[in-house]
Amino acid sequence: MMTVKEFQVGLVGTNCFVAVNSETKEALVIDPGDQAAVMIGHIQKKQLHPAAVLLTHGHFDHCMAAQEVAEHFGISVYVHEDEKETMENPAYNCCGMIGRNLVFHADKYFHGEKDQLSLAGFEIDVLHTPGHTIGGVCFYVQSEGILFSGDTLFCESVGRTDFPKGSMSQLVRSIQEKLLPLPDDTKVLPGHGEWTTIGKERRYNPFL
Repeated sequence: MMTVKEFQVGLVGTNCFVAVNSETKEALVIDPGDQAAVMIGHIQKKQLHPAAVLLTHGHFDHCMAAQEVAEHFGISVYVHEDEKETMENPAYNCCGMIGRNLVFHADKYFHGEKDQLSLAGFEIDVLHTPGHTIGGVCFYVQSEGILFSGDTLFCESVGRTDFPKGSMSQLVRSIQEKLLPLPDDTKVLPGHGEWTTIGKERRYNPFL
């Protein structure tokens, strides 16, 4: 069983998640946007065993703490291969919004339209959902009925597309083709704002 602890961090209130296998205490750190010490402290206090840092995309507010968390626990940072340029180019990772010039790096890369991971005792479908960024992904854990949607899908909204390489038509197509076919009761844990479900978004999201 997966239990999820949410942290809201940074100037724009990014949702960062520590997803835990309640049987083994293995954990996945998803989008550790900022304040690495907060997540590291929680993991140590709960005596968890991190397996990986997973990034939905490379904007600064989702990945600022990724390397620090990964290095502290000796684990890898994962992101889609199409997001490499976003992370490594300050003009694309939007760090200028906080007046900084930052470059980020990953250790391992997802590939193609759909990849699969076996981590922390979970089978995870990595769904490539470009639109907010060119290499954005969502993480779907079918056995738990949970989707970590990053900045692709929000409660009755969708991610911004006015950043470099963003595309509203591509984002809506990604959601319609990759996310809306999921079961209605799938819990959607977005990068900002409140949690929702696929069924609710299918019925009430004005962008879809």
